[in-house]
Amino acid sequence: MGRHSSMPDAYGSAAAGPRPRSRGRTVAIATALVLVVAAGTALAVRSDLLGLGDGCDDTVHIGVVASPDVAPALQSAADRAREDKVTSDGNCLDVSVTGRDSYKVADTLRAGKGTPDYQVWVPDSDMWIQRVEQNTKATPVSSAGNIASTPLGVGMVPSAAKAFGWPDKTYSWTQLTGAAMEDDKLRLGAADPARSSTGLLALTKLSAAAQKSGDDGTQAAAMAKVLSQRTSDSDSQLMDTVARGDSGTEQGNPRRNQALILSEQAAFAHNAEAATGSDLELFYPKDGSPELNYPFSLVDEPALSTVESRAAVRFMTLLGAPDGRAVLEKHGFRTEDGASPEAIAAQAGARSPQPYAEPTSQPPSDEELEETLGMWTITVQSARITTIVDASASMSNPVPGRGESRMEVTKASMLAALSTFTPEDEIGLWEFSTLLDGKRDYKKLVPTERLGDRKGSGTQRDRLSDAFTSLQPVPGGATGLYDTTLAAYKEATSSYKSGKFNAVVVVTDGVNQDPDSISRSSLISRLGELTDAEHPVPLIVIAVGPDTDKDEVEQIAEATGGSGHQVSDPADIQQVILKAIVQAGAKSN
Repeated sequence: MGRHSSMPDAYGSAAAGPRPRSRGRTVAIATALVLVVAAGTALAVRSDLLGLGDGCDDTVHIGVVASPDVAPALQSAADRAREDKVTSDGNCLDVSVTGRDSYKVADTLRAGKGTPDYQVWVPDSDMWIQRVEQNTKATPVSSAGNIASTPLGVGMVPSAAKAFGWPDKTYSWTQLTGAAMEDDKLRLGAADPARSSTGLLALTKLSAAAQKSGDDGTQAAAMAKVLSQRTSDSDSQLMDTVARGDSGTEQGNPRRNQALILSEQAAFAHNAEAATGSDLELFYPKDGSPELNYPFSLVDEPALSTVESRAAVRFMTLLGAPDGRAVLEKHGFRTEDGASPEAIAAQAGARSPQPYAEPTSQPPSDEELEETLGMWTITVQSARITTIVDASASMSNPVPGRGESRMEVTKASMLAALSTFTPEDEIGLWEFSTLLDGKRDYKKLVPTERLGDRKGSGTQRDRLSDAFTSLQPVPGGATGLYDTTLAAYKEATSSYKSGKFNAVVVVTDGVNQDPDSISRSSLISRLGELTDAEHPVPLIVIAVGPDTDKDEVEQIAEATGGSGHQVSDPADIQQVILKAIVQAGAKSN
């Protein structure tokens, strides 16, 4: 191999030593081969790609958008590749790197609008790629493997760490965060789980730990509420909140955090720049640390030229070579087959016996991430939900084994669901049946407003409770499902409120029975036209009883990114509503 076969020695070499193997990491050259074959360019693996000539035939430009924490390391590698005229197929590599928050890139790619001006994306976690893939209209993203990793922990200013017995005493995740719930014993900050991999992975770990202890969700929700009080919009903003120095007004300032949920690399970078006495000490929870894994991904790979695909592969092989790994380690990242984590961990504020070399915890499943994000949405982000309840005559039919009608059991379940929302949430109520209000199949009983708002002698919650209690089946009324669903969805999308979880919940005990309504196919088409990925309003349709069509409600709801459900007992409505909101909240974030 020629003199440009790897990154220059000027990057420095990290000391060799054993280290735990990172989860799901792909050897760089093997990944390159797979990627090239997938792209239909197997001939790219030739001596002029993996080896270098003496000069350049031309220059190939590659744009890389990367998580802000890893972008400087990638830019360093790109700069030296350019200086040393590293080539791909005889063309000199010209790689430009832009740092951009992963959630912002994911939202843009998920919307599938426009043509990206970059060919490679390196988010800090593969969870963002999964989020993009949830939308069938998204710009395609092809992950080729992970280039680095960093475990998560809790960093504390020295005085707080000393009070917690650092480094000799170890804690679980729930013990560390639990301290923040004890009369403000520890001011603990975190990044918004809806926008931060670090925040979401840590909260998912906390939720899983709480469930293992037999918690019914109350403890996890309480921890989420406490964390939300000191949540920053992004990881970079979070780092700006830590108290500086270890004495004086900074430590006593209630706006400053004494501890942060952060990555080892973030603590490494902070300590490298911190003034004396401002270093963070890092706790690695004894029940395992989630990790950020930095997947190297091609964006809209089918649209890339062969030259661009090969150049992207070439850049990834450089990052996986010994000197490329040294660059990443120099910036505080762990790499596959790289140096022992001791030097990185020490700079990040770790000391033995903190378990910094222990294997990371198993990654959460997609379902666990969705459930946690939904719980965060319900607990922290206020909701704006319009509920639509079937008032057709069939709602007077008895529920087997209960001695009550479908309507009576439905009302009780809906009232129970209402009690779970906070005064900041906005809830409204419609009822529907054929020809209920003139020629319309629906009637607006209570507008969608904040539950804590007071008008006259009562609040919005009082008005809703009265309206739910007063619901009665309409004699002779049939199920006017389609026109009602479309009207409610139109109003919800037109009155969308940013910063809230917007949704429409429809409860019905039958199929559409209005012969004058639009067809199912027309309804689904219209709903799809109204749906906006940037302003999601998922439709949640709950079919109650044996006279409903599960396939129908699923098709209708899924047109909006929502979900359809069928229950045999109306008493299950409360549980299904909350579960569906959790799932929809995860998708909409």
